Amino acid sequence: MASLPLELDGLETPSAPDVRLVRPTRGGPASTDGQLALQLPAELPHLAIEPEWKDQQRLWGHSFHPMCSYLASFPAGLVHAFIARYTRPGDVVLDPFSGRGTTPLQACAEGRIGAGNDLNPFAHILTAAKVDPPTKADIKTRVASLRLAWAASAEEWNTLAGRIVASPGSPDVEVPGPASMPIADGSRQNAGSRTSARSDSAANRPGGSVPAEVALAFHPRTLAQLLFLRSGLDPDDRTDRFILATLTGILHGKSGSYLSAVMPNTFSMAPRYVRDFVERTDFHSPERDVFALLDDKLRRLYRQPLPAARGIALLGDARDAGVRVREALRARGLPERARLVVTSPPYLRVVKYGYYNWLRLWLLGYDASAIDDLLDDAHHRDAYLVFMREVLRGLRTALADDAVIAIVIGDVEMDRGRPTNGGIGLAESVWELAAAPEGYRLAGIAMDDVAAGRKMTKLWGDEAGHATKVERILILATSEAGRRRAINGATLPIGWEWPPRSPRIL
Repeated sequence: MASLPLELDGLETPSAPDVRLVRPTRGGPASTDGQLALQLPAELPHLAIEPEWKDQQRLWGHSFHPMCSYLASFPAGLVHAFIARYTRPGDVVLDPFSGRGTTPLQACAEGRIGAGNDLNPFAHILTAAKVDPPTKADIKTRVASLRLAWAASAEEWNTLAGRIVASPGSPDVEVPGPASMPIADGSRQNAGSRTSARSDSAANRPGGSVPAEVALAFHPRTLAQLLFLRSGLDPDDRTDRFILATLTGILHGKSGSYLSAVMPNTFSMAPRYVRDFVERTDFHSPERDVFALLDDKLRRLYRQPLPAARGIALLGDARDAGVRVREALRARGLPERARLVVTSPPYLRVVKYGYYNWLRLWLLGYDASAIDDLLDDAHHRDAYLVFMREVLRGLRTALADDAVIAIVIGDVEMDRGRPTNGGIGLAESVWELAAAPEGYRLAGIAMDDVAAGRKMTKLWGDEAGHATKVERILILATSEAGRRRAINGATLPIGWEWPPRSPRIL
């Protein structure tokens, strides 16, 4: 598998001199290492935002949201609750940890400018596909051309896939790399040919052998179609990127709507699990037609109109997201500062985004271990708080004077089966040791109990749903005006009809 593009490893972040943890005192100031500690209340105030999003249907919101499952994502209804209360059409809504793009997509769907950033290239592709999608007509035209190209070269790709499945993991059977053989409309794509890629990023993803666990996961003819599309779709092209993102959402799962049935869920089980399961059960994946299932998924995604506004998706470190978001907004002639941030930073080291998406990352041409190394998700409490302070510092340049910031932070009770050290009251710690030292104002904390049965982490056996039982939404502001705006808007009634009805023309 290919490594990450080199330019992702050397991202420069804003300088953060003397970012240290200063332990606050609960009754008066005290000096620590030459610095004055913060005087804070014994308990942070509760902000009465009712979690009405829990009363909505599971798939509430724009039809693009369920494009692909993603660990630790919050519901679109939560984003709507803040967008409806704290923004107007045309305002910028930012998420520096955009994940699968829930915040920026829902913002765009509601006529705001959704801006998302993530260091994970998989997350970036999902966010970009949703906030800058092709038209339905463009999708239909592109899929039709792909079908024609497949029909012209299917025999060669089926032969190649047959050799791969006959010798899983063999280094003697090489395949073209992702986006290495661009498919022009109606062109013929030969499995053995090598043509130049359409983009520099594609050139960084060379071909190679197919890992054994990938070969075992699919029927030979299904694998042939995937290899064909993998080598011919360009993630830098708007339409191709949307198709690729859609394919990641149907790779594996329980029902016949997925391309592989080797895993019991939509998150990748360990490669060793796949090999052991196939050997133990003599499993043979059923044949699934990629184009048929892709058509079904695209039909569901496009059942609603496109989002009302076009958004922005950036790839990079959250610590310098503020500077890059502002530059991107300025380049499009849009307001340069966000009035709302809705985000959920990674919780300590509970989730390994590469490991649990290794099959999707293979499709996109990335190495799962390289993703996890890049994301550095093995944060312990003190390192996490320093990181969050740097993130909040870097965001200030992209925030309006009265901006409201909602940060979803879960208590982390268990990590790898053991009680965590410092994982309880994490939201309060972020306020005391990261936000307050950077001059933010506190509006309060909203509570959101997490139902274990509804969480994606339920796939983790005995630890299912127990890593995070309580999520706290830390509500901050950039000024006193923003703090008052956050408090005054907390109880405003909002509508939950989706999609909203168009005004009647008399």
